[in-house]
Amino acid sequence: MSIVRPSRPLRGITAAVALLALGAAGCSDVSDAVDSAKDGAKKVARQRSVFSLAVGDCYNPNTKGEGEEILVEIVPCAEAHTGQVVADFKIDEGSSYPGDDAITAIADKRCPVEAGKFAPDTWALPKGVSVFYYTPTKESWATGDRAVTCTYNKESGKFTGTLKADANTLKPAQSTYLKGSNAVYDALWANQSEKDTVEEDLAGYKAQAKAVAAALEAHLTGLKGIEGAEVGKLREQLTKTAEHWKTAANAADADAFYIAYDPAFTGIDPNKTVAARKELALATTVPADEAEVWAS
Repeated sequence: MSIVRPSRPLRGITAAVALLALGAAGCSDVSDAVDSAKDGAKKVARQRSVFSLAVGDCYNPNTKGEGEEILVEIVPCAEAHTGQVVADFKIDEGSSYPGDDAITAIADKRCPVEAGKFAPDTWALPKGVSVFYYTPTKESWATGDRAVTCTYNKESGKFTGTLKADANTLKPAQSTYLKGSNAVYDALWANQSEKDTVEEDLAGYKAQAKAVAAALEAHLTGLKGIEGAEVGKLREQLTKTAEHWKTAANAADADAFYIAYDPAFTGIDPNKTVAARKELALATTVPADEAEVWAS
């Protein structure tokens, strides 16, 4: 999953309002100008500091991509918007700034998990929506800022409505399945080694395999309590897959790891869960980014 990381600067919060001068123009031109001015004024009135974002807020950022953000436009979720805040948490890393890489690693690990709690069925998210987050800068850290704000953002275009799943709309079997399934993929990506090959970081790859194996075991425990022929088939397949991940986690060398990893990784191909998801009345279209990973 592509995660964009806007960061919050420590600066005074200001907003400039452009005043539109209406000269000698036609009625239509004046009307259009007035409407434009009203829209601009409304946008300015909705500007809020990124420090004030709260879980559930729908908003439009004023910048795109990676970089510093000062203000965002808070909008009703019923209106078209770019993002929604799904979680926030504090970093507990002592008094010294831990560095950009360390903060990014924390956000990389925590935000997808927290986002999964807010909207458990990630397959049901609008196309193009992915995890973003705001993190402290070195300057804001010095003033006591420790907050990470996790959001779902659409990288191109906008969406309407809230992404939050109403707990009352999910049946127990659906919630159990999603909790276990999300944990498996969170374990996979949160523990991904920064090295491109196993030979460069066998210990790191083995740690990832151990984390995925543990998540699969928990998922399998949950699946035991869910009835259904397709869920049963998935449980049998994932039981074998879990063994491959365990073997990879205990590999003596890189060659042994590769042999176990191939069926392990193939075994958690999201496409293999579609039938069980359909049986549970969950979304059945594999997200494009996940489909691409397993297609390669």
